[in-house]
Amino acid sequence: MNKNTTAVIFSLIVIFVIGGVVFAVRQTAVESKTLEPFAQCIEESGAKFYGAFWCPHCNQQKALFGRAHRALPYVECSTPDGNNQTEICATENIESYPTWKFTDGTTSNGVTSLAVLAEKTGCVIPVEGEETPVDTNNLEAQTTEIEATSVATPQEVEVSLTEEPQIEGFTPELE
Repeated sequence: MNKNTTAVIFSLIVIFVIGGVVFAVRQTAVESKTLEPFAQCIEESGAKFYGAFWCPHCNQQKALFGRAHRALPYVECSTPDGNNQTEICATENIESYPTWKFTDGTTSNGVTSLAVLAEKTGCVIPVEGEETPVDTNNLEAQTTEIEATSVATPQEVEVSLTEEPQIEGFTPELE
């Protein structure tokens, strides 16, 4: 490969990486803003989310909310050294993380979906770009099937980066 081709490929890779990072950051900010009222409603419902800072499943649960996880009714169950359980979690008989406790007396262990949280708390899941929240009682009727787009396989695409590009019949016009 010549130096120009290498430079172009490297530049494209850098552009895609930077674009991906910018997209991810903006998407997280939008999702967080959208889910903030939902997280606040869960907190207002009286539900509690028990977890530990070192728990990967608790971090997955928080990640479903993006930055809006800060509004969740989270109760830290681990002591700062990570070796013991706090008194409030021992009193509540929390045996695994994450554990959700709802005002109807039921619990949910493990990462709990937004739909289940909406159902158990009576909160509605906001949808990005819509003014009205989703009716969680009728989620099946609101789903839409999307047709898959075919993708070319490596066998169907033949690219040579070692040959110089040749454009036949091209004559540059000079002014």
